[in-house]
Amino acid sequence: MGARPQFVKAAVVSRAFAKSSKIKEIILHTGQHFDKNMSEIFFEEMEIPKPKYNLNVNGLSHGAMTGEMLKGIERVCIEEKPDYLMVYGDTNSTIAGALAAKKLKIKVVHIEAGLRSFNMDMPEEINRILTDRISDFLFCPTDTAVQNLLNEGISVKSGFNVIQNGDVMQDAAMYYAQNSANRSKVISKYGLSGIDFALCTIHRQENTDNIERLKVIIDSLNEIQRTQKVIVPLHPRTKNIIESNNLKPEFLIIEPVGYFDMIELLKGCNMVLTDSGGLQKEAYFFSKYCITMREETEWVELVQNNFNVLTGANKDLIIKACQVFLNQPFVKNIELYGGGKASDLICESLENFA
Repeated sequence: MGARPQFVKAAVVSRAFAKSSKIKEIILHTGQHFDKNMSEIFFEEMEIPKPKYNLNVNGLSHGAMTGEMLKGIERVCIEEKPDYLMVYGDTNSTIAGALAAKKLKIKVVHIEAGLRSFNMDMPEEINRILTDRISDFLFCPTDTAVQNLLNEGISVKSGFNVIQNGDVMQDAAMYYAQNSANRSKVISKYGLSGIDFALCTIHRQENTDNIERLKVIIDSLNEIQRTQKVIVPLHPRTKNIIESNNLKPEFLIIEPVGYFDMIELLKGCNMVLTDSGGLQKEAYFFSKYCITMREETEWVELVQNNFNVLTGANKDLIIKACQVFLNQPFVKNIELYGGGKASDLICESLENFA
């Protein structure tokens, strides 16, 4: 693994493995996300097992990064001789790990298999499809993910081990939410206690690098700000794009936040606007409606069950969705992601195959 969200997912799976008498886990960090948030304090606060290996591969182009990771992972696999190599999600670390293992005839386990946006312009989509095709064990978070694999000829009948286990991110959200109030000061820092606010994130290149789309989103958020507060944790790169194009946000921009801060913001907000993948689910975990400013989503079940709406960068649709959700109580009448048992099911399944 190598990206911050993968460490959060891996933390809950590692806790399940720690209870097993059959499974010994060795963690390899590719270094893909390398910053102070991956420091020792981060590992301690998140209760994440420290990696035995760190390849320190970061800051390169897609091809160079994946190639360097592939070399490093292969070297470790030859040294450790694992029975399985587990990868998470859809990053360069994911595809590099799967390729390295498969060429060494090591069984590949893919967590979050079967997700599809059907947008081949996304590097993540390419990584997902290729990783699924060469995985031996495919743990799917939803029934839709299982069906996506079936549509591609990947099923138990065709020799793959496909398991619908639920979403490990729900396990993580439920676990860390128990202690997030003690780990975060974000609500008091920005004076948000008792205030109705919408939480928004903007980071996807299709929105940040397209100035027309970004302008529509900024205008939409400005209009929402006139009736309720809008809070946007914003990456410096996106903030610089906004400033350099003389866009005028009227909402509150704050520094990027950590996982505990994000949980507290999710607990406190009354709705979510985002172009993120993970935050769409986390909104549901914390019983908040979500407006997704993209043309498609991997989490179609949220849209199908009316917990989420796709608006793209369309001001009329964004404002309309906001007005609907403001006047609509959240009713979680269906459990879409396993209810917090996904990690235990992964562990039990691998024990049975061992």
